[in-house]
Amino acid sequence: MLILGIETATDQVGCAIGGHEGVLASAHSVRGRQHAETLAPQIDFVRRQARIDLSEISVVAVDLGPGLYTGLRVGVATAISMAYALGVPMIGVSSLDLVAFPVRFSPRLIIATLDARRGEVFYAFYRQVPAGVQRVSEPKVGTPQQAASEIQAEGGECLLVGDGALRYRDHFERDHKVEIVEQGLSHPSAGSLVQLAHARALREEFVNPWELRPLYLRKPDAEINWKTRESQ
Repeated sequence: MLILGIETATDQVGCAIGGHEGVLASAHSVRGRQHAETLAPQIDFVRRQARIDLSEISVVAVDLGPGLYTGLRVGVATAISMAYALGVPMIGVSSLDLVAFPVRFSPRLIIATLDARRGEVFYAFYRQVPAGVQRVSEPKVGTPQQAASEIQAEGGECLLVGDGALRYRDHFERDHKVEIVEQGLSHPSAGSLVQLAHARALREEFVNPWELRPLYLRKPDAEINWKTRESQ
């Protein structure tokens, strides 16, 4: 079973191919907001690095968000189109799950954060379990102050990971029990997407392409700006 993972929820664009042998090839790049221009060549590059043909793909996995609206639309639309073209099922994974997964060995409360722009962050809480990490709160969007208050209310030692924690670290580091993971793990990883999707594929937790729904958590900037203009 080979899985193609597509990840575009942040400024970073990533894709990977893997299966029971692990991740065979992956690539990530940050080029502003050129998700549409970057993604297709990147998929072809990863396919060639893994030395496979796209017809060998059994599952298409995609980051469902939350994340930046335009990037999510590009990734989800591309993944759905490929699943239809290849006639294969899909698996969707939250971007916050992908951020939390690389630090799954920590016994501390893990808080995955992503920069949501407009002075807000996307965030969710996780705990270590034998198979990795388990989300113990629903994904939320709020100000760094709101997130910091919830973290402080939890008590105990916490590990924050993601570009949201890095951007607003001044809000989070006021609590001496909080440690922030540095830049290397600040974005969702397409490699983690393939690993998590493979575990779900073994349990046959598939969805049909027409059933896939991105997790936005809020309306796109353009719609908010238009409504603000109307109210004025």
